[in-house]
Amino acid sequence: MAFQYWISKKQPQKNKLLSLRGGYHGDTFAAMSVCDPQNGMHHIFNQVLPEHYFAPKPQTAFDQPFKKGDIAEFKAILEAHHQQIAAVILEPIVQGAGGMHFYSPDYLRQVRALCSEHNILLIADEIATGFGRTGKLFACEWAEISPDIICLGKSLTGGYMTLAATLCSDEVSQGICEGEAGCFMHGPTFMGNPLACSVANASIDLLLSQDWQANVKRIEATFSAELEAFKPLESVATTRCMGAIAVIEMKQAVNLAEIQKKFVAQGLWVRPFGKLVYLMPPFIITDKQIKKLMKGVYEVLSELQEI
Repeated sequence: MAFQYWISKKQPQKNKLLSLRGGYHGDTFAAMSVCDPQNGMHHIFNQVLPEHYFAPKPQTAFDQPFKKGDIAEFKAILEAHHQQIAAVILEPIVQGAGGMHFYSPDYLRQVRALCSEHNILLIADEIATGFGRTGKLFACEWAEISPDIICLGKSLTGGYMTLAATLCSDEVSQGICEGEAGCFMHGPTFMGNPLACSVANASIDLLLSQDWQANVKRIEATFSAELEAFKPLESVATTRCMGAIAVIEMKQAVNLAEIQKKFVAQGLWVRPFGKLVYLMPPFIITDKQIKKLMKGVYEVLSELQEI
């Protein structure tokens, strides 16, 4: 969408993307190319993937005072290559599979301002953060910014059916429609599937018909209280939570095959990766269920104490 926009605007040289290290944007071939090129799960394809630009991931944590130097290299890349960059793509506020990293809204505000200044589109990947997961309906709201393109999925249908959606501004839409093709030149076979769209509408209506903000705050408060028990464990490096996301970061990478068996034995389904044991439960989870979940996770992780 971003590439076609610039082709329509007679600027086909804007054919590169700028992404953040630590980012994750999916497993299809083009999406792989904007995932972390060294530490990401797709680094083995580096020799065949399109080459794009990467800036360091933001270092200022969500609840810390913003450090201006945090955006310096990102800014330098834009200034040097804005004539070739079509869009910036990032996960707003929470980098998911790249490390469950929560970063400062001020960083996102700076990104939005720099993209606008240098005539570059901003793509927000809210596949994991959309529909209330972080405590805002969309994570971009923490920074009070609007992207030019936003990617949604997963919780769009509550997980009942496969569906993703890409939304764009009127400017992007009009720009594409006024180009040579006259329409967006991309369409999978099942695009606009009526049943999936109906499920999405029902899921969104269900979410918005209730006090979902209070519910997510309840989940966050319970997570926060339960995470206190993990801090004394020698095997645990740090813990954090935001909205309906809880993260227990270990000092060493976990053995997935072994630890998952132990979780199942506790009656839990948890899928850690690397050093991270993370929890993103459905919003219908009760406090009692959260406590049972955290108790089971604690019992498994307490067996990993360093000798």
